[in-house]
Amino acid sequence: MSMSRIWEGSGKLMCWFVFAYLLLLALPCMGFLPNFWSRVLTLSWDSHTHQYITEQAILNVTLETLKGNPEEEQTRLGRGFWRALGEVVKSNAAMDFLSSTRSDPVYHFDSERVDSATLMLRQFWAQTLLSVRAKQYQSARHSLGQLFHSLQDFYSHSNWVEMGRHSIYLHLLQPEEPVIPVAKEDIPTCMECFSATCRNNLMPRLTNAQQHSQLLTTGYFSTFPPKPQGKCSHGGILDSSRYMGAKGGINKDSTSPLFSPHYYLHVEAAALATEATQTVLRDLRDNVGDKAFLRLFSVKQAPALVFVMDTTGSMFEEITAARLRAHSIIQSRARSPAQTGTFLLVPFHDPAVGPVYETDDPNQFMQQMENLMALGGGDEPEMCLSAIQLALTHSPPLSEIFVFTDASPKDAHLFDAVKALALDKQSRVTFLLTEDPNHTPEVRGRRRRRSRRRTKRRIMQPLSPDRFSLYSSLSSVSGGLTIFTSNFDIHRVSAIVEDNTAADKVTLLHVESDQELMFAHSFRVDSSLKNVTIHVVGVLFECILTNPSGQSQSLLSEKGSLADLEHFQGLYRISLLFPIQQGQWKVHAKSDGHLTFNVIGDSRVDFLYYFATVTNETHPGLARVEGSPVAGVPAFLVLAVTGLAPEEEASFSHVTLLGAQGDTLHQMKLNSSSSPSLSSSFSVDEMVGYVEAVPRVPFCVRLTGRDRRGDKLERVSTEMVQPTHVQIQVLSVPRLVPGHSTMVNFEILNRGPARLFSLSMDDDCGYLHKRGPHRFHVAEQGSFHDQVNLHTPATAQAGATVTLTLTVRAFDSADSNYAVTYLTVVPPDPDTFPPTCSTAGGQSTCPSICNESIWSVSLVVSDRGRSGLAALQLQRGEGILTLFLSPPTTEDSMGDTQLDLDQQQSLRDQTTSGDHHYEAILEKGDSPLNVSEWVQGSSQPLWARYTASCCSAQAELLVWDTAGNMKRCNLTPDQQRQQRDRSTETSGTGRINRPDVFFLLFVLLWSPLL
Repeated sequence: MSMSRIWEGSGKLMCWFVFAYLLLLALPCMGFLPNFWSRVLTLSWDSHTHQYITEQAILNVTLETLKGNPEEEQTRLGRGFWRALGEVVKSNAAMDFLSSTRSDPVYHFDSERVDSATLMLRQFWAQTLLSVRAKQYQSARHSLGQLFHSLQDFYSHSNWVEMGRHSIYLHLLQPEEPVIPVAKEDIPTCMECFSATCRNNLMPRLTNAQQHSQLLTTGYFSTFPPKPQGKCSHGGILDSSRYMGAKGGINKDSTSPLFSPHYYLHVEAAALATEATQTVLRDLRDNVGDKAFLRLFSVKQAPALVFVMDTTGSMFEEITAARLRAHSIIQSRARSPAQTGTFLLVPFHDPAVGPVYETDDPNQFMQQMENLMALGGGDEPEMCLSAIQLALTHSPPLSEIFVFTDASPKDAHLFDAVKALALDKQSRVTFLLTEDPNHTPEVRGRRRRRSRRRTKRRIMQPLSPDRFSLYSSLSSVSGGLTIFTSNFDIHRVSAIVEDNTAADKVTLLHVESDQELMFAHSFRVDSSLKNVTIHVVGVLFECILTNPSGQSQSLLSEKGSLADLEHFQGLYRISLLFPIQQGQWKVHAKSDGHLTFNVIGDSRVDFLYYFATVTNETHPGLARVEGSPVAGVPAFLVLAVTGLAPEEEASFSHVTLLGAQGDTLHQMKLNSSSSPSLSSSFSVDEMVGYVEAVPRVPFCVRLTGRDRRGDKLERVSTEMVQPTHVQIQVLSVPRLVPGHSTMVNFEILNRGPARLFSLSMDDDCGYLHKRGPHRFHVAEQGSFHDQVNLHTPATAQAGATVTLTLTVRAFDSADSNYAVTYLTVVPPDPDTFPPTCSTAGGQSTCPSICNESIWSVSLVVSDRGRSGLAALQLQRGEGILTLFLSPPTTEDSMGDTQLDLDQQQSLRDQTTSGDHHYEAILEKGDSPLNVSEWVQGSSQPLWARYTASCCSAQAELLVWDTAGNMKRCNLTPDQQRQQRDRSTETSGTGRINRPDVFFLLFVLLWSPLL
């Protein structure tokens, strides 16, 4: 994946940094450093970073999973895939940036903490499995990123490569595999090294190729824990322990000798780290199945259809409209090759909210929609924000959430938490309100009596006309709409649901205006766009549409060749007519109040982005800004363009930050060069722009470029970034254990004057001891550290995810910020030992003419842990696997006898009966067979016999226990139960020659650390 998109220029960053940066722009940059920016800071542009290794491994295994289906191969991975992949990368890189993890040797296999790090690695694996099985995919992506970071660090920070190992260390995640002991504290591991390149500085026993006498070691970093005399350091100019005996270091993080003493082994370490990462992904796929694996990474997922439905007695027409729209969408998706996506329904009234109905089965979803009934109610406010919070918690990122109601919110205290969730997931919330906020209660009551013959709300007190303002604020921030319509028009207005949930929908313009005069806005149509639709919310007096050729159409007064207009109460829906001319379109409109314009179209080409700041601590790189960015200070904007096919050429020149009314606040240049060595048929271009000062008002992001014809191409993010002067960061993400309390540490940074703040806490499961608000004072440019306490009930289900939302707000200004974190419930004493399979006899050789003979092997399958066997599947092999509840007889074992094809077919056709004591027969392609009811107790084994033609000389059996641990049993004719080495072919790249000018400049930049 192309990762060398670097900013082209601002002269106000610190001069030496900018000078070095500009000199490096023209060079390609390929470390075990956090992310692509690390290559620039270390001048190691041919290094493999954690980001690159993780992205390539996920990409490769995902395409490998899709490869068997030609139809799936033709489908693009989708914007959701790249966002999901980015979540894993973000969690991986955070291990080097968070204060709670960056200096802890256990997270990085440092300081010979190999046993503790291995245990933690297995905990990450178990947590990931639990989360995927519980369909808690965001939590799974977080733990998977952590697992990948530690696993990749092992190969860079240990002497594994120096021992001449060419395959991965299986024992790290498979306890039954052979273990290599770690050098004890009193055993010296390194010799003194007095140069940047520490070749051959390991003690001979630490590089010994003889397996029986090998020892593992990893380098010590900094001053904690103290480094014993004679031990290896991590090394490099950021490691203060490099001056302690033995001097030097052994890390292979990059190709820079100033950061990595064993830089010359970086490529080999990176190749093993990549193979290990891919092995984890394949094991995960085989554990949970292809479907769940693809859902984990949101591959080819249609946008989630999320309805939040008020079910009080006045909502009959709204519920009917939602049903009809859902049915239409489901029928449309049935004709699409993409996944049908997630369907989510959250009903609410007062006081009940939920339950949440979540499924990927459209028929089940429609059944739940049919079961909705409009009953009860009576007073005006309802628990709407509570329902939206549930919808945001359970829906995937990038969702479109539609709220049907005619009541204001009763739970306004949840607004900050709901806004935080919407921004964190980049999900849009649109409200369809069948109520006019300007009606008096008396008029409102008469209108209902005329139009509805059912339960009416009784209004006992006057209601404020701005009681729906929280809805408008939430839709504005998230990029959605708030539409006030009528019962008569609700079905036609709900067409917006279909417009916005179609696959590959992109935004071309999103602006709001409170002006009572004529105003004009423009948007661009490029060659990749189809089906362009304009939504206008408000009241129009005049609306003129002009195409790129200058031809105009007055939409309110005439039919024309440019567009069709449909007008419903509260919404204008304008569809551009085919053929749609490419170029700049203009809209002139006049209104007496608030208007919202939203222009969307069908195209795969879109983008993702985040803000980041430079960090030069234990690992240099770009650290992602959590929550909202700080106003008025420099920052980097990192963008990834998605959906470009290999044959589609496009260049992107700059980004514009736009105010809420479409006004330009700031424009920055992007660098669009990429490294050929990182190109891929399925890739995204990552680019960086430098923001000299983040605007102080809310803004959205517009990306501008040109297609291969040279025509302009524009895309807009609809969510409004909320700049602020306060930050909040969660410092630890512990696991939750049933029956125990857990502390989550956080830090608040005040980027403004001394003042009073309020902190609110919320979780979706009710585990918090105290929700706030909690008041505290923070000094100017000061910080505040605290923790929240959650108690997990003993009945909590393992694998469940608790969404914790923290929001901080200043009392003297609009400054606020948020942090959202996902906590996983794990069993108190998990079983991490996988099952075993051992050979119990059988034919062990095959003759040279394979089609004349068969081979067979008998196995004993058992569980080493406390859980017991759960399932078996024949993953690979053309033979037959027969399962027995007791040891097979000599006749059953078959010894060296041979089966002809008729006998094999006869064996397939037999069924379990009193005459045969085998329980099942498995072949490749069969689903996993559940055997948990066959075995009584965790220690009871099963016996199996595999028989195949000698022309099919390899087989693989997968065995699971009830805790989810999996074992691969590889079978060959001449094999007596040994684990086959997994290896990969890698091609080393030549070292690039570093010009003296860059080396001297680098020394100047880092001279304070040398």
